[in-house]
Amino acid sequence: MLYSLFEAQHTALAPLRYAAELSRGWFGHPFSPFSYGPMSKRISAGSDLFLRVTQRYEKPGWSINETMVDGQSVAVRLVEVRAKPLCRLVHFERALTQPRNDPKVLLVAPLSGHHATLLRDTVRTLLPEHEVWVTDWVDARMVPVYDGPFHLSDYVDYIREFIRFLSPDLNVISVCQPTVPVLAAVSLMAAAREPNPPKAMVMMGGPIDARKSPTAVNNLAMKRPHSWFEQHLIHRVPAKYPGVMRRVYPGFLQHLGFVAMNPDRHFDAHGDYFDHLLRGDDESAEKHRDFYDEYNAVLDMPAEYYLDTIRTVFQEFALPKGRMMVRNELVRPQTIRETALLTIEGEFDDISGNGQTEAAHLLCLNIGRERREHFLVPGVGHYGIFAGRRWREVIYPRIRAFLRTHR
Repeated sequence: MLYSLFEAQHTALAPLRYAAELSRGWFGHPFSPFSYGPMSKRISAGSDLFLRVTQRYEKPGWSINETMVDGQSVAVRLVEVRAKPLCRLVHFERALTQPRNDPKVLLVAPLSGHHATLLRDTVRTLLPEHEVWVTDWVDARMVPVYDGPFHLSDYVDYIREFIRFLSPDLNVISVCQPTVPVLAAVSLMAAAREPNPPKAMVMMGGPIDARKSPTAVNNLAMKRPHSWFEQHLIHRVPAKYPGVMRRVYPGFLQHLGFVAMNPDRHFDAHGDYFDHLLRGDDESAEKHRDFYDEYNAVLDMPAEYYLDTIRTVFQEFALPKGRMMVRNELVRPQTIRETALLTIEGEFDDISGNGQTEAAHLLCLNIGRERREHFLVPGVGHYGIFAGRRWREVIYPRIRAFLRTHR
C-alpha cells in the first residue's frame, strides 16, 4: 500500500514539476526577457532545486569508455558475460593491441540500496593494470515474480558461480555488505576442495562481525525485532513495474534512511546548491548534481535477501559465531588455506565500524600470517575507502601490491 501511495504522490506532483520546468526556462534562459528581472535568478534557482528534490533518479551509466594503459589511451567496452535474474556479470573489456598478464579481479558490488555504478571510481582506478569484472545488480522491481525469490544463500550461489566461471588465477574484491557472502562462498568452495580457489580476497569496510564498534546501522538492527523490519519496511511492487507483487525493501525507503543518518549535511548541501545557482557558480553546482545523481539513484532489494541479511549478519552474528548456514551447509572460514586475505577499514567509517572487517582474520585462522594483511586507513570514512583521492593515492597502491605479491 505504501509503495502505491508513493507512486501516486509522484504522479500528483507532475503538474507542479511541469510548472517548475517552465519557470526555470522563463526566468533562467539567457534568451528569455524574464531572466533579467531582480528576482529572476532566485525564481530560477528555486525551480531547479524543486525539480531535483522531487525527480526520480534512474540508474546512472558507467561512463567508462577508455582507460590509460602504459601511457596510451585504450578503448573500453562493457560486455555482459553472465546474466542471472538479479545480477549481470559485466566485463570491462579493454581493446589491447598486445596481450598483458594483468591480474584478474572480480569486483563484488554491494546490493544495499545504491546501484553498482557507485563503484565507478573503483573500476576506473583498477582498469589500467587489471582485468575487471563487476557484479551489476538488477533492481528487484524489474524482476518478474515467476523468477522466484532471492535469499542470502542465492547471493552466495551467484558468487560461487562467478568465481568458477572466471577462474583460474582470480582475485575477489568485495566492498561493504558483500564481504559476508563472499567469505561464505570462498569458505564453502574451500570445504568442498573445489579446484582453482581465488588467489586473494580483498575485503573493504564490511560487517564480518557487526558486534565490533557498532554504528547507527548496527544499533537499529539490534534494537528492533526481526518482525519489525518485515512489517514496516517490506512492501509489494505496484502494477506499473515488471516485478508487480514481488516483495521488496523499496528504494525510496532506503533513501529516506540514508538521508536520516545525516539530515543536516544533506540540508546544507542543497542550500549550498541554491547559493551556487544564485552566484552562477556552475562548476560547484555541477559537482553537486554529479554526486546526488548517483546518491539519489536507488534500487529495490528483494525482501528475502534483506531480511536474511538483517537476521544473519546484524542480529544473530552467525558468521563470527560459527553458525552461518548456506543451504544446510555450515560456513567454516577456517577451511580456507590457499587464498590470501587483505582487509581494509576507514578510520571514520560510520557504516561499518572499526574491527568489523578485520574480524575476518580471526575466522580465517589457517591462512598463513605472511599471506594476511590489515590496513586501517587514517582520515577516511566509508565512501572514501573505494572512491576519491585517498582511494586512488593511498588504498589502491596497497591493493595493487598485495595482488601482485600473492599471484
